[in-house]
Amino acid sequence: MTQYILRRVLIAIPTILVISFVIFAILSLAPGDPLAQFALNPSIPQEVRERIRTSLGLDQPWPLRYVKWLSSLSRGDWGISFNTKAPVIDLVKQRLPQTLQVVGVAYLIAVMLAIPIGMISAVKQYSLFDQVGTVFSFIGFSVPSFFTGLVLMLVFAVNLKWFPIVYKTVDAKGLAGLFEQLRQMFLPITVLVVQQTAALTRFMRSSMLDNLSLDYVRTARAKGLTERVVVVRHVLANSLIPVITLIALGIPTIFAGAIITENLFRVNGLGQLLISSINSSDTPVVMALTFIFAMLTVFFNLVADILYGVLDPRVRYG
Repeated sequence: MTQYILRRVLIAIPTILVISFVIFAILSLAPGDPLAQFALNPSIPQEVRERIRTSLGLDQPWPLRYVKWLSSLSRGDWGISFNTKAPVIDLVKQRLPQTLQVVGVAYLIAVMLAIPIGMISAVKQYSLFDQVGTVFSFIGFSVPSFFTGLVLMLVFAVNLKWFPIVYKTVDAKGLAGLFEQLRQMFLPITVLVVQQTAALTRFMRSSMLDNLSLDYVRTARAKGLTERVVVVRHVLANSLIPVITLIALGIPTIFAGAIITENLFRVNGLGQLLISSINSSDTPVVMALTFIFAMLTVFFNLVADILYGVLDPRVRYG
């Protein structure tokens, strides 16, 4: 196991480097310029714009800028934002708690809902519960998150006025502040929960159905074990092995899905920071955030492989 983890880490390092190079190349060669906002301003002459470009290092070839960025990154320096002139790492630290609040709570709720729903749907296959769950799963998985968000905003925020449309900073303290925070988090969390629960439910149901027809289940029933014991202690335990790896792989995915949700509900998180930075061609911030998402993907792929080996004794790493 140790050799396998070490080998995977050694493979992950060049993988991340290649990903960072590709991302930096795309951002450097893509149309758009952080100085485009000054292009139509006659009060800012061309030579001033060129001096600003030089001060930002944009006059250098992009391969050289990539080497400098990588060298700074190795020292813990993520660069300086073109727009705010603040260190990129400070911007990430400011926005990260809001994203973790929404994404973390949403994913936890999705997992807690998907496992029992998928299990009951498999045990009661073709029942009314299974059919309703299947319809919900297909709708939740197929409908884009921005459409779900707009529908929830229209129903619960505009018409019923139960929840606020825009996510704001809560100043109140105590129970009143907690209640207001929960009200603001409800709609963005619900959007993410619907999509993630739908995907995990279908996978959980399929995994349970694959195990329910195996010989060890019939043997357990033949020994006189109750159906609850057979399902929970035997079928569920084995069905969770691939589901847990899928849950680990889904963590980077829900971070990416939060980009749309955060912008829809104006959550002051990493997703909104990424979109605003793209619109203003703030390359250092865009590079940092996309690189973080890439590292999350590589890391949780490694975590999923390790979990699969730990949970399934049949898997052996050489």
